[in-house]
Amino acid sequence: MSALDKLRAWLDALAERERRMVVWGGIAAATLLFLGVLVIPLYSAAGKADERVARKQNDLAWMRSVAAEIRAAGPVASAGAGSLVVIVDQTARAAGLGSALTNSQPSGSGGIRVRLDGAAFDTLIGWLAQLQQHHGISVESATIDRTSTSGVVNASVNLKRAG
Repeated sequence: MSALDKLRAWLDALAERERRMVVWGGIAAATLLFLGVLVIPLYSAAGKADERVARKQNDLAWMRSVAAEIRAAGPVASAGAGSLVVIVDQTARAAGLGSALTNSQPSGSGGIRVRLDGAAFDTLIGWLAQLQQHHGISVESATIDRTSTSGVVNASVNLKRAG
């Protein structure tokens, strides 16, 4: 005899009044369980998400209001933030060019000569733009040669701090 059959037999053995109380009590318990386990946490999560979206919209509105002022200030030059060799090495690795960076050596003009082999062209250009915008390091000269793989280049770049 299965558990369901045993439950039915037990329920059939109860008086009509007791049977109604057990059935309505079961329905009430199932409803409370459904509300407590599924509905209330779902409403709570939706409320938190609405608050987070509103906060992010306020942040975005503030960022847009100060964007023109920040653009007018120009690039941030971090002349005293560290040596050129360290900045170039750290930012190249952060940009995903660590394995392509094969050589970097100071050049006589106070700059640095960097050699990258097998670098993704788009990543290289993005990295050079980041150096200029965030660190005030500009490209003095560059030689970029394509490889047999599409989108991959070998490059020799001379970098120098602006100013």
